[in-house]
Amino acid sequence: ISVAFFMPTIGLGNSVAFNALNRAGLDTIKHFPPIRVFGTVGFICSMLFVNFTQFQTNAWQLITSAVLSFILAAYALTLPSCLTKKEAASSVADALGLKAFRLFKQKRMAIFFLFSMFLGVSLQITNSYGNTFITSFSEIAEYADTWGAHNANALISLSQMSETLCILLIPFCLKKLGIKGVMLMSMFAWVLRFGFFGLGNTGDGLWLLVISCIVYGIAFDFFNVSGGLYVDQETTSDIRSSAQGLFMIMTNGIGATIGTLCAQGIVNHFVFSQTTPEAQHAGWETSWFIFAAYALVIAILFMFIFKDNKQPSASTVKANIDEVNSGADGMIDE
Repeated sequence: ISVAFFMPTIGLGNSVAFNALNRAGLDTIKHFPPIRVFGTVGFICSMLFVNFTQFQTNAWQLITSAVLSFILAAYALTLPSCLTKKEAASSVADALGLKAFRLFKQKRMAIFFLFSMFLGVSLQITNSYGNTFITSFSEIAEYADTWGAHNANALISLSQMSETLCILLIPFCLKKLGIKGVMLMSMFAWVLRFGFFGLGNTGDGLWLLVISCIVYGIAFDFFNVSGGLYVDQETTSDIRSSAQGLFMIMTNGIGATIGTLCAQGIVNHFVFSQTTPEAQHAGWETSWFIFAAYALVIAILFMFIFKDNKQPSASTVKANIDEVNSGADGMIDE
């Protein structure tokens, strides 16, 4: 229930930000990433806080989050007005925001959302087991006294530090490579993310874990942030917010659920079924390599199936009041 309340705020936050930028006549591709980067800065601060206060192992991390949520709610009241359309919905589906599912009529968007779900699978694997994996080294005599084994959150926070740089690269990469190039970079970065986890340890292999955390910035941002920007650029104002919600459903909803359950089955089989820390470590290696193979297959399939190579530029910025070029199904007709 807790997660069900939280996850919708991600798409809602994107919609509010894009709405404010569009109303101000600004290029969302250029101006959204520098705003979004502060979310990652907050992520880093919270991870380091719960790490060094040792809240990461008890319920105080949740209480910390709750207090910050009240502060954020108060701050939200100071944001620019985000006007909504007053006309009545023509159907129950429209009232519930289900109109966005019409985007699946467009082959390009259907493929985009499908692969977004596949990438959502990858995202939840390290979210679910990254900390547990690194902490497990403390149970192996060889690594028991290493810094990384006792400071998993601090080590993983390098991933978010990498994000802060990668987010700022998104406008340049989107305009030069298009959404396909950017998402391919994300997919291959997931291969490296998992592969380096499988090869690394908190001793002499700590550098491999550090590299894994660095490439995470590309793996996460070039998919999650760029995907939100792509949805904003490709849909009309009447469907845009619902489309952001659909993007979140495919990634952090369906994709995350599939990823968590599948990863759980693999880790239970190869790791937690073992009786010694050394055997569990071998199981972790196998699990990470399986995840890397999955990401590689998805990247190769996407390379051949997704055909969109359009490169957004400042000239494609759309004011919400201009719907002359809108398509029949909520798509922007280029």
